[in-house]
Amino acid sequence: MTVARSMLLFLLAALAEIGGAWLVWQGWRESRGLLWIAAGVIALGAYGFVATFQPDPNFGRILAAYGGVFVAGSLAWGMLVDKFRPDRYDLVGAAICLVGVAVIMYAPRTG
Repeated sequence: MTVARSMLLFLLAALAEIGGAWLVWQGWRESRGLLWIAAGVIALGAYGFVATFQPDPNFGRILAAYGGVFVAGSLAWGMLVDKFRPDRYDLVGAAICLVGVAVIMYAPRTG
């Protein structure tokens, strides 16, 4: 249950951070306005709180592992929202990152 909870929290964190950054991008780069930017800032703030619910107490480990989730999630967001087509190197790189997440977060540890 702890691994499933952790993975769900990573997914929620990715939605908040990537979605927040996308909203800021849309507000500024695509000239959609301050409301989009404000919504993005709120989502980015929510990301910071979601990470605190991870069961592991080590900030560095959580953020390092989340980096891999962010890489894969960003490509997935681009595919779903912006119709981005990743090439095989994008996909291989994202898979490597997710393997890194699994090792960092879920490898058996003693002590």
